[in-house]
Amino acid sequence: MVLGSGCTDNGSGDGRAVKAGDTVQVDYVGKFENGTVFDTSIEEEAQEAGIYNAQREYVPLNLTAGSGQVIEGFDEGLIGMKEGEEKTLTIPPEKAYGEYNESWVQAVPLEELNMSEKPEVGQVYSSIYGGQFKVIAVNETHVTFDPNHELAGETLVFDVKLVSIE
Repeated sequence: MVLGSGCTDNGSGDGRAVKAGDTVQVDYVGKFENGTVFDTSIEEEAQEAGIYNAQREYVPLNLTAGSGQVIEGFDEGLIGMKEGEEKTLTIPPEKAYGEYNESWVQAVPLEELNMSEKPEVGQVYSSIYGGQFKVIAVNETHVTFDPNHELAGETLVFDVKLVSIE
């Protein structure tokens, strides 16, 4: 279930609502439930939150609504919005990055890994199947990998503004 609150329509646009298949541009601020910002398309917000990255371009997110390019709850929350409308989407884990699954965390013997250098905590490796595995522990005999998404288990809050519909 996606909850929308704080909906406003400033009257701009042609009154057309987003439907699946529309190309849209969206500004957003992604936060945890405690209000900590983890991502945004707005440069000033990133600077204010202390997450600014000079290598990144801060522009509205361009996507095809309903196409699965973004997490399910975000996608669903855009449907029905009008140009200029702002709203808050509260997205539970099952509509975001899923629940954190402790059983996916694996300790692998170093001898089974074909690596020239010993991994370090925090490094991220990609599998041949497209998954990513973060190193969360290393000792003399094992490396522990965690394939859970870093936002798994989190309820996410997005303040979104529909900039345009094409």
